[in-house]
Amino acid sequence: MTDEQSRSARAFETLAIHAGNTADPLTGAVVPPIYQVSTYKQDGVGGLRGGYEYSRSANPTRTALEENLAALEGGRRGLAFASGLAAEDCLLRTLLSPGDHVVIPNDAYGGTFRLFAKVVSRWGVEWSVADTSDPAAVRAALTPRTKVIWVETPSNPLLGITDIAAVAEIAHTAGARLVVDNTFASPYLQQPIALGADVVVHSTTKYMGGHSDVVGGALITNDAGIAEELVFHQNAMGAVAGPFDAWLVLRGIKTLAVRMDRHSENATRIADMLTAHPSVTQVLYPGLPEHAGHETAAKQMKAFGGMVSFRVKGGEEAAVEVCNRAQLFTLGESLGGVESLIEHPGRMTHASAAGSALEVPADLVRLSVGIESGDDLLADLKQALG
Repeated sequence: MTDEQSRSARAFETLAIHAGNTADPLTGAVVPPIYQVSTYKQDGVGGLRGGYEYSRSANPTRTALEENLAALEGGRRGLAFASGLAAEDCLLRTLLSPGDHVVIPNDAYGGTFRLFAKVVSRWGVEWSVADTSDPAAVRAALTPRTKVIWVETPSNPLLGITDIAAVAEIAHTAGARLVVDNTFASPYLQQPIALGADVVVHSTTKYMGGHSDVVGGALITNDAGIAEELVFHQNAMGAVAGPFDAWLVLRGIKTLAVRMDRHSENATRIADMLTAHPSVTQVLYPGLPEHAGHETAAKQMKAFGGMVSFRVKGGEEAAVEVCNRAQLFTLGESLGGVESLIEHPGRMTHASAAGSALEVPADLVRLSVGIESGDDLLADLKQALG
């Protein structure tokens, strides 16, 4: 049995702990060392020792993380970056040229929208918006110059669900690539490559790291040609994950499975409570049977994740007050850590989308549900809602 066959035969929980985590050959340490080094002694001119010459090009700690990422997403190659947006920037400049066109979702992370609207567009790349939960809308948004369809599922912050397999077929029929941001789900709950995605994107800051102590990003692909180009651009552009950051993400991934189970369990309880609360007008959580994407989510996800958004009576000011009254839920941006967070997307994470097709409702509150006691989290939200 080859290493690849052996890897594919192992369960996710096993891969999360062991893939890329080879015992140190010098000491036998079971945790990969932090190679806090910039350069490496070469075995003669041009004679690289183990393939390492300079840590922008490769670093053993980063290699361990990249091998782990590839294994978890079922990809041929994983690449680790300094942030999720650094990963996105590298990907877009690898896949696109001036004059190309991208279809982006009508609900997406504000930083992703800002990258398209304020940065990539200045490079001569055009983009248009589509409701990616509707395959017909995606198909209608295509042009002869469309090279990439970009999807978030679940989406941020409205928790929309896109049928990855259906959109992959649309993309490939049109000669385009499908990119899926899998940050909200994590590879434990969803594996887009198996459903037809060409590249998977992560902000490893979130569930992969899981402890709000590191910023990072990742790209994973099963396409050898894309992988080769990404490796070149990663080195040429240089926004790589540092060794300590790579080590922190690798450590976080080891508990990803158990954390995601608890995140999902707590989020389900909270979504059920919010659905019945008189101050709440709408709950956005794909685990609810009434969610428009529930059946698709149940088909392509193991569970429904730890993100919940809801809308409140009283409009924007009421939503802000809920955020301010929360005590156990920390008012803050980001998501995916062990601690629960609450935020007002319109004024915080998605302020850059104001006035655009991606503008979020002013009465929206977004929760990143942590792994604390579910009873304590429910009590805090009830008092915050009044």
